[in-house]
Amino acid sequence: MTLQDLKIDKGWTLFLDRDGVINLHYPNDYVKKWDEFYFLEGVLDAMKTLSKKFRRIIIVTNQQGVGKELMTEEDLSFIHDEMLKEVRKYGGRIHAIYSATQLKEKDARQMRKPATGMAKQAKKDFPEIDFSKSIIVGDSASDMEFGRNMGMVTIFAGDINKLTAEQKKLVDDSCDSLAGFAEAVTS
Repeated sequence: MTLQDLKIDKGWTLFLDRDGVINLHYPNDYVKKWDEFYFLEGVLDAMKTLSKKFRRIIIVTNQQGVGKELMTEEDLSFIHDEMLKEVRKYGGRIHAIYSATQLKEKDARQMRKPATGMAKQAKKDFPEIDFSKSIIVGDSASDMEFGRNMGMVTIFAGDINKLTAEQKKLVDDSCDSLAGFAEAVTS
């Protein structure tokens, strides 16, 4: 399956990972405050384009930095509030942000990707979500596994060669970035 095979209409939901898809990802670190948050090139225009294409846009992000006490829930909320303001300023929209802030070993509610707690919470909040008409765009194997676990179309954003052969089996299609994804689904 490729993006061109999909018949995306306003009934579809777009799930997006945050770090590495929307903003700069710091390997082995976290965006802990707003002045460390940098939108990736083309993301704000892509969000405007994608907002016209999808019924819902939902962020699902693992944010273990809170569990490690490198930042607070309030810090994370402030970052997300500022991100939402910027996206709206450029004509885009995000309907919800779900953050798994627990440490891996303390994730009793199974919220951290690849577990599906954030997707299940989104379905509870937005009952019209149909996972067979949903896409996850992410930059990690856990994003792809999360999508596969929920029956979503999985789109890898970035260098797919960083995945193992086994991980690549979780990917339906790939693109270089969120901007590339937006271009592909609207062409």
